[in-house]
Amino acid sequence: MMVLGSASQASAAASYPTAPGYQVNVRSGPGTNYAVVRVLQPGSQVSIYCQTTGTTVTGPYGTSNIWDNISSGQYVSDAYVQTGSDGYVAPRC
Repeated sequence: MMVLGSASQASAAASYPTAPGYQVNVRSGPGTNYAVVRVLQPGSQVSIYCQTTGTTVTGPYGTSNIWDNISSGQYVSDAYVQTGSDGYVAPRC
């Protein structure tokens, strides 16, 4: 795994764009069975603090059961976030 930046930057969450042309539901937990707490506009930037498994979703970036924690109690499907990876890009929640 390649690490970029200094040790002080390592604790900061990386920012990634959501899929252009898609409004992305932000849910209260890592799955489609959780309530929608807000909706991101197409091309929004999100910071991923940690990632966990949840409902499998198919989106513009493939099919994934990874959910990204973007704020306290706020999750988006990784299938709608351009992380450049099909796997984990942040610590597990």
